Parts: sequence; C-alpha cells; structure tokens
Amino acid sequence: MALFQRKSSFDIDPFTDLLFNALLTFTFLFLIALLLLNPPAKTGIIDPKAEFLITVSWPDGDPNDIDVWATGPNGKKVWYKRTQDGLMHLDRDDRGLANDTQVVNGKEIINPLNQEVLTLRGRPPGEYIINVHYFKTENQVEVPVTVYLAEVNPQMKVLHYHTSLLAKEGDEATAIRFTLTPSGKVTNINQLQKSLVKANAK
Repeated sequence: MALFQRKSSFDIDPFTDLLFNALLTFTFLFLIALLLLNPPAKTGIIDPKAEFLITVSWPDGDPNDIDVWATGPNGKKVWYKRTQDGLMHLDRDDRGLANDTQVVNGKEIINPLNQEVLTLRGRPPGEYIINVHYFKTENQVEVPVTVYLAEVNPQMKVLHYHTSLLAKEGDEATAIRFTLTPSGKVTNINQLQKSLVKANAK
C-alpha cells in the first residue's frame, strides 16, 4: 500500500480555495461600490424652484387668446403686462396660435399646446385670486379653460382644479380663490367671483 497518493488535477488545496473566494468577494464589493458612486440618472424629473404652480390651459390648437390674471395678499396684480410681483411670476403669455409657430430649416412648426403657468416661489399668508380672461377671439366660439392648483414642495400634489367656460371675447371668470395660512397651508378654496380686469381698467 502506497504511503502517498497522487493528487488529481481537479483537487484544490484549502489555501487556494480561500484565495479564490476572497477574490470573488472583493470583486463583488467593488462592483457594488461602483454602482453606489455612480447611481443611474433619474430622467424626466423636474425640480422647479417653487412652492405652488397654477396652470391655466385651454384646448390644444385653439387659436383664441386667453389670459391669466392673479393677485396676492398685497392686492397687486400679475398679468401679461406685469409678469411679476414679489414671489408671484407669470412664466409665459400664451396667445393661442399667435406665438406658437416657428420656422426650422425652412419649415413652419406649430406647437398646439395652449398653456400659461403662474409660479408662487414662497408662501406669504393671505388670499390669492386667479382669474381667466377671454382677451381676443379668432373664431367667435366659447372656450373651456381649466386651472390647476398644485403644491410642489415637499412633493407634487394637485390640490384643486376648476374649468370655467368663457363664452365670448371680454368674458372674465374667477377660476380659483384660496388662502395661505401663516403656517403655509392652503385653505378656503372657492370660486367666489371678483373682477381683476375691469378693476384694472379704472
């Protein structure tokens, strides 16, 4: 009987096995660390610097010009000729199809979206009034206008929306009124009518 047996070429001694497992563990931990250092990019996420967004929209492709008018606790108005007051900003004056075309490589491109956005970049307490005004008609038809009130921080949440039907040029409607408490909470959402356009003309 032989005192020594010849090892098979498939036999691995314990030390080599330990080294192999340690290398696998190191590689695994290295890959995890790499993933944590370079997290996948989050696409489609907007980080607006605002507390509230008020979105005013009417049907896509509608050629008529609808305007948003707003006032805050100090009573000063924001509209297309005065797009900012304190922390309240009108981001764009959408004039129906009038300013929705551009020429790219000799071809006219039309953006059918009709939308104006009012931004509140703080939470001053008091009452806010958001009105919609049928400024100019191109086809003499009534226009449904929807106003969304959304809280942005700490997360995006639609608090209220309302649709007003503007029948003819010159019509005005209070779409949303709400109050911000001293603690920054939205209360007393209603549609109690108050003209901002006619009062501005005086």
